[in-house]
Order: sequence, then structure tokens, then C-alpha cells
Amino acid sequence: MRILALGGPGAMGAVAVRVAAGLTGVTEIVVADRNPEAARTLVRRLDEGGTGGAPMRALTVDVTDGRALHAALEGADAVLNTVGPYYRFGLTVLRAAIATGTHYLDICDDWEPTLRMLGLDEEARAAGVRAVVGMGASPGVSNLLATRAVRHLDQVQDLYTAWPVDVSGGGGDDEQLSDPDGRPSAAAVHWMEQISGKVAMVSGGRLVHRRPLQPVALSVSAGRTGTAYTVGHPEPVTLHRSFRPAGEAANLMVVTPGTLAYLDVLRRDIDAGRLTNETAAAALAKPTVGRALRATAGAVTRKGPGSLPPFFAAATGTRDGRRVTVLARLADTPGASALIDDMAEATGLPLALGLAQLLDGAGGRPGVHPPETAIDADRFFLDLARHVPDLPGDDGPRDGVVIDVTPTP
Repeated sequence: MRILALGGPGAMGAVAVRVAAGLTGVTEIVVADRNPEAARTLVRRLDEGGTGGAPMRALTVDVTDGRALHAALEGADAVLNTVGPYYRFGLTVLRAAIATGTHYLDICDDWEPTLRMLGLDEEARAAGVRAVVGMGASPGVSNLLATRAVRHLDQVQDLYTAWPVDVSGGGGDDEQLSDPDGRPSAAAVHWMEQISGKVAMVSGGRLVHRRPLQPVALSVSAGRTGTAYTVGHPEPVTLHRSFRPAGEAANLMVVTPGTLAYLDVLRRDIDAGRLTNETAAAALAKPTVGRALRATAGAVTRKGPGSLPPFFAAATGTRDGRRVTVLARLADTPGASALIDDMAEATGLPLALGLAQLLDGAGGRPGVHPPETAIDADRFFLDLARHVPDLPGDDGPRDGVVIDVTPTP
């Protein structure tokens, strides 16, 4: 199978390409980017690294050039789309993939285009195209942890997914927040989109739109309590469809009070029209003194994550007539911690493992799907454990997923 890796030279795309090259059934990978030198550099680096696997070549493609995009897709059996932000480009690439009959996977982490892409399900089915939207870390791994959690419930009341923010004081890792040319990264621009305006979540069993960065106090298992904050990732949109929680559902950031306060300063400036997503992303990478001072004052009133795990899904509901909370998380091992701390690995590796299931037909029927309805969660975590050193641990579960079931008052 020929694979087109759109945005392959990016940090997450490069991980996906590296892993996909070793998958059975991949006969060629075309690394495509609007920057031809970046595409050639990745191909050369992986070739020189002796990773083996499928042959690779570079191709120049700008996804805003419809003719070039269609031509690239027509030469591929499946596309890994890591071109963001997805609220700008996701729908365009998926529509082109459906038009050319190309199977599709992405790491879309914006809720608005996720809804629109799921709306193309009928067109994809008619074209015989299997598409999986949001197969990264969050969404992606988080959805599959939620799948493992709700399996232990007869009825689902509340359902939360959460991911860690490792940015402190408003600044952060330049590799995550800025591109090599110094411009804000697509991930940073996306982040500003999803901490501003209104975002999707579930309340009273219904999809609603509310201001982000709201606190949610959680007790997910014995000794694991704290406060996390709402953000506009797509999990509530898809998990609402898939599992029908009757109460609340949201995607949360596990974040320090100082970082949360700085994000809230940026949110207020975006909503007031003083910043765009791009200028806010630049201010995230390089905080101004004025905004840092405003954040310092606001941090005093914010609650912290306490003892919450850094990355998890938690479902509350009933089992055998009793109310319980089910926590699904990765095992506490150095390998799991390293994976969670590395945004590129944590996102690109799941994308390639999702491709592995699509290659052998495990991705289910044609159509547009979220991860939880297209990816076999049990197989995924077993595959993940084989790629992450010590994820299962010496005494832990074979697939590295720990399930804690706690009675809820």
C-alpha cells in the first residue's frame, strides 16, 4: 500500500512516517510538504538512520493548491494528514481524499472541523473510503482509554478525558510552540483557538457550547484528586455520539495554576479582539511583561491538579446497580512518562498504529469515524506497549493500561 504523508516533515508527522515505514503492507511512503527541502531532509535522515522498511521519496504539495493535492492523493492508497491547524485545512484534505478514493487518517484536535468531517460519513461510504479523524494523543489515545473505562459500566453518567500541559509561566518548549522559522507552530495556533470563544462539551446529556478554561474538580480514584480545566478538543463531541453520557463530558487540561492564569489572560485578549490566534500563540512562546504580571495576580485564585494523573479517561456511572468511577490510565513507568512528555511521539506513534489497523481491514466499514468506533482499543494498547519501553512494567498489565474502579458516594 502506498502512503502519502502530508506534513510529514513536521515533528508529529516525522514520527508517524518513521513508524509507518516498518508496517507490514506499506510499499512506499511519499513525504509531502509545501517546503520541499524539509521533505527531502526527512527522507534523507530516515534513510541514513537505517530504519529499513518501505522506500520513501519527497514531494512538494501545498494543501491549498487543489490540483496538486488531488494529484498527490490519486497516487496513494491512504493518506496520513498532519497538516494543521485543522480548523483551516482538515475539511479540505478529507474532501479531496474522498474525491480520489484515498483512505484517510489524521490527528485533528479541533472540535469544529471534527463535526464537519463526521458529516461527510455518507460521502465516504459511497466512495468506499475509510477515514479516522483524531488518531493522535488527545484525541486518539484518550478516546481509546475512554473506551476501556466505559466497558466497566452498565450506564455512563459523566465522562472526562484529560491531557497534561507542560508549559510553565506562559512560556514553553520552543520546539512545540514555534516552527524552525520562528513563526508560531500550528499546534500553538490551534491551542489559542481552543482556549477562546466557546467550545463544545456535554452537559445534562446534551452537546452545549461554553467558555473554556472552566475548573472541574475530580476524584478519579482513591488518593487521586484535583482540578483540571476545560479546553476545546473533540473528545466530548465524539464520545457523546459513541457512549451517550447522561451527565457531563469534557476534555480537560491538567495544568498548573500559573500556566492556566496566563492562558486565561490570552483568552481574554483574543475574545476582546486585542490578539489573533497567531499573535496570541507568539505571546505564548514569548510572554510580555504586562501579561505575565496579570497572570501572576490571577494564579493566586486558581486551583491546581493535585494528585490527578497526567493523562487519563475517567467515567462515572452505574455497574450492577452501584455507582462507581472508572479510571483508565497508562501505567506509571518511565517509558509511559517519556511518551506523555514528548508531544511528537505521543501523537505521531498512535497515528501510525491506527494506520496499521486500517491496512489489514480492522478499521471497519467505510465512512468517517472517531477513534473509538474505528480502532480496536485492546489491539491498539498491545501495539503501543511493543513500541514503548517498559510501558507494561514488570508487574503491570500486559498492555500497559491500568483500570481503577472506585465506589462513588
